[in-house]
Amino acid sequence: MEKINEISSKYTVLPIENIDTDQIIPAVHLKSINRLNFGQHLFSHWRKDDKLNLSEWPVEGSVNKILLAGTNFGCGSSREHAVWALYDYGFRAVLSVKIADIFTLNSLNNGLLPIEIDQESYDYLVKNELNEEIKIDLNAQIVSIPSLNKEIHFDISPFKKDCLLSGFDTIDYLLNSQREIENFELAR
Repeated sequence: MEKINEISSKYTVLPIENIDTDQIIPAVHLKSINRLNFGQHLFSHWRKDDKLNLSEWPVEGSVNKILLAGTNFGCGSSREHAVWALYDYGFRAVLSVKIADIFTLNSLNNGLLPIEIDQESYDYLVKNELNEEIKIDLNAQIVSIPSLNKEIHFDISPFKKDCLLSGFDTIDYLLNSQREIENFELAR
């Protein structure tokens, strides 16, 4: 996982409510437990649907780093592959008015920063998609919207914040703390 400190980027808007994990990465593509190469299948059914205009999304890897998604994003099953697909495609943060709880935990465990924002800011960003670049400062826990002259504070557990700042998943964090753990054991 990449370290996350600040993300400054334009964003991609997907203002559809109740996007579930099967829509993010259809079950037909769940043929690996390796986190790589899922980005090519992100929203694969929708990218073939002319009504949604996802066929015009930026190419994988050149995408904006921030996805602005409709309310209740990531609902449905606890499919971790959905986060893997978003991350592999190039997204590093998801902003929404409401993000599903299990999806939030899977995101934090896999290097994708989920942030809930207020409805007014969400509506503003949807309207200004082509011109707006926003900044996420994980250390300060703030989303900055310059043209609105607004800063939105977001909550994150201190442990998950530390993991994201360090580029660690839970196992990496424990391995990095091995010396401290061994010293603790010796002192007991």
